[in-house]
Amino acid sequence: MKTKSQDNDRPQRPLSGYKILDLSTVVLGPYCTQMLGDLGADIIKIEGPGGDVMRHAGPHVSEGMGPIFLTINRNKRSLVLDLKKEGAKEVLRKLVSGADALVHNIRAAGMKRLGFDYDSVRELRPDIIYCHAVGYGSQGQYAGRQAYDDLVQAAAGASFMLPMQDGSSEPRYFPGLIADKTTGLHAAYAILAAFLHRERTGRGQFVEVPMLESVVAFNMAENLFGHTFVPPRKPIAYSRSINPMRKPYKTKNGYIALMPYSDQDWRRFFRLGGREELMEDPRYSTYAARTGNITDLYKEAEVIALQRTTEEWMTVLAEENVPCMLVHTLESVLDDPQLRDTGFLEEREHPSEGSYLAINNPVAFSDSPASIDREPPLLGQHNEEILQELGFEAETISRMKSDGVFG
Repeated sequence: MKTKSQDNDRPQRPLSGYKILDLSTVVLGPYCTQMLGDLGADIIKIEGPGGDVMRHAGPHVSEGMGPIFLTINRNKRSLVLDLKKEGAKEVLRKLVSGADALVHNIRAAGMKRLGFDYDSVRELRPDIIYCHAVGYGSQGQYAGRQAYDDLVQAAAGASFMLPMQDGSSEPRYFPGLIADKTTGLHAAYAILAAFLHRERTGRGQFVEVPMLESVVAFNMAENLFGHTFVPPRKPIAYSRSINPMRKPYKTKNGYIALMPYSDQDWRRFFRLGGREELMEDPRYSTYAARTGNITDLYKEAEVIALQRTTEEWMTVLAEENVPCMLVHTLESVLDDPQLRDTGFLEEREHPSEGSYLAINNPVAFSDSPASIDREPPLLGQHNEEILQELGFEAETISRMKSDGVFG
């Protein structure tokens, strides 16, 4: 069911030969389609004349090539279309007829007005996978409402997670776009599953990926907790993860992350801290007891951690096979030897932007590894290339330019 790839020079990847039209913007959709591009799909990023808004966020070398855009839009080709123009719609219809999937986060009513709702698109390509990322599931009363990361964090209950831990009364957002990225991950696996379904049945389908439902599912995996039972048997939220003492601990010269887990881990940690008798304390002697007395347990760990430097703890705990790790800042993690050894962080050269730091795909495939084959594209960089692939003559393309098809 795969379409023939127009880019035969790209090495074979799990999605080599698949063509995906990406009409999404900001973070959710681009994060999703970048992962699919890393896996070999030919991602055609279709942008309006102003470009994806993330092109303009943050510092830049060239106009429209901001840092967030650079980080989530590699392995894509950029085509600019002003879909208010009939000529642009003609181009998109041709693209759809040869595409395997279309991804967007435009409101359904807007896509219908443009003539690219699911029913219209499947007339052009009956077996297409049509993925619509929405804020809220279309069967609920929030359907059609605007949705951004902050709004979805709030609606999902996530804005009360930090206050539950630190005891403050005011809800606040997690300092990161967790709703966008969580939903992007859901969208990526949904598209892969739809591809597999099509391989088995020959049928395409409409896939709706709602932000609110995705984030609630993600967050409640452990935090439904006592409310898993009807009626509830304990309070909601995983008691260990929201405990205020769950944090990196101070050492003599910095911080360390400690995670003794098993009975053996705690026994060894207490012994290294000169407090081996604590393992005989009924509050700490079993997993269930430690869970029930987690605040006292973490207070003991906090006192013990101050006995050594971070480097000393890392050495002795590794020798005893007790789980521990360094505590990085956002800056220092970029120099972490693990991430450099694995090539996960890579300094690359962009044709227009110069040197930049790329975060590689984290998943390792032994036979068809993900890779960066294309640097993030300039706005409209591949206009002519893509139109030529569709069979448009140079004269027609020139006329389209004059008519404002590309903005």
